[in-house]
Amino acid sequence: MWVFGYGSLLWNPGFEVAEQMVARLDGWHRSFCMRSIHHRGTEAHPGLVLALDAEEGAHCQGLALKVAQGHEAQTLDYLRERELVSSAYLEKTLPLALSDGRQVEAVTYVIDPHHVQYCHLALQEQAEIISTAVGGRGPNTEYLHNTASHLFELGIEDADLDWLSREVRRMTAA
Repeated sequence: MWVFGYGSLLWNPGFEVAEQMVARLDGWHRSFCMRSIHHRGTEAHPGLVLALDAEEGAHCQGLALKVAQGHEAQTLDYLRERELVSSAYLEKTLPLALSDGRQVEAVTYVIDPHHVQYCHLALQEQAEIISTAVGGRGPNTEYLHNTASHLFELGIEDADLDWLSREVRRMTAA
């Protein structure tokens, strides 16, 4: 069983990983398009978390995480409790192209564009929200900076996240 990590699963998978490899998912792009009312914000002051938004011709690079053999059922239970807390994500099994040329199917969490937590905001507005929001798992800034730094370490470019990380650092230093 493989899982596709493109946000916090990059730096906090929460399950035993037997193998990991940079992978590409076609037809989707990573963006801060989900309002977070549990983990990185509250209902009164929502934060933003990453989700995969469907887009013709787009692609997202992230990590394919192979679940340790014998841990598949407990990993799926864990992921469902973590990722489906508000039903804004949809669980899908999608094809990934691994950087070594293999093709695998991976459990992937994508945004439900019809869910109330779905949003499409300009980058500056995203930065303003992320710079101040805090939820049950901590500050929204931590989520952004951890994800951006892990993408950088993996050699994965994401211009929007790089810009957001710089802008939020500027905003919070003031």
